[in-house]
Amino acid sequence: MTMGTVQGAGVVVTGAGGGIGAALARRFAAGGARVVVNDLDLARIEPLAKEIGGIAVAGDASGIVDAAREALDGTVDIYCANAGLASPGDAFADEEVWAAAWDVNVMAHVRAAKALLPDWLERGSGRFVTTASAAGLLTMIGAAPYSVTKHGAVAFAEWLSLTYRHRGIKVHAICPQGVRTDMLTAAGSAGELVLAPGAIEPDAVADALFEAMEADRFLVLPHPEVADYYQARAADPDRWMRGMNRLQRQWEEGSGA
Repeated sequence: MTMGTVQGAGVVVTGAGGGIGAALARRFAAGGARVVVNDLDLARIEPLAKEIGGIAVAGDASGIVDAAREALDGTVDIYCANAGLASPGDAFADEEVWAAAWDVNVMAHVRAAKALLPDWLERGSGRFVTTASAAGLLTMIGAAPYSVTKHGAVAFAEWLSLTYRHRGIKVHAICPQGVRTDMLTAAGSAGELVLAPGAIEPDAVADALFEAMEADRFLVLPHPEVADYYQARAADPDRWMRGMNRLQRQWEEGSGA
């Protein structure tokens, strides 16, 4: 994508207090976009807003569309649903953990799209960017709430794309493996085993998104090998599950899980 493509666009990035969100905000601002950065904690985003000449809008990512639209003089062109919860734990984690993961990783996207779509459909244009995870395509050991809800995030993004693509709505699902952020640290020993060896910097994720936008490609794979894993999973699910189970056993033996 050329710099001029986002010149003047109104962009919202949730979860911009660090990591991938901050990298996305910087990249859009460098391209000449007008950027709203969002986080629950205003203190986390004020320095970034000042750095990039953006606007800080604090609050729950589920309900900031109206405030962001007002800050951008009425128009949101690109919405990056980036805020997320790591939510480690097996399938029997407390229901509060499941509810929080579902609310942030899936329902926040649903609520944002519901608020954005009427204007986008009237204009015939709009771009929705979901920060999901390779876990949403492949599943992650030791993290049932995270994996399941990231599958949900990818599925909702797919639904948006297939439902509204012909009406000018562009959708992208970012599905990285390990990225050097606080979320990787929160993944614990499972993250150390599976994600840390190939971890990349957040800036590489922003680069991958811009490449996918230029190519009009739905899946954004900052780790290109994920495409091969995804194909292998689809071609022989049982073989894939056996391999993942071996990885699970390796993790259990190493961590005492």
